[in-house]
Amino acid sequence: MATKQTLLYKGIKYMAWALPLLFIGPTVIYNAFINKQNGWHYLVLAVGIIICLTAMFLMFWGLKTIMKSLFND
Repeated sequence: MATKQTLLYKGIKYMAWALPLLFIGPTVIYNAFINKQNGWHYLVLAVGIIICLTAMFLMFWGLKTIMKSLFND
């Protein structure tokens, strides 16, 4: 049962991109809730939610790619 190295590296790259987004997204959402008096509150909140959703998508896609490389479909 050989591992496809290029596919494994691609999955790890997806996971590496998701890691900073997992910290940035909740921080942006927290800042949006702290600054409710600002007019940009909803825009910042939407950006934070999009960042969190992107992180979840990249984590899913990375795990899917890693599993594909390990188990060869």
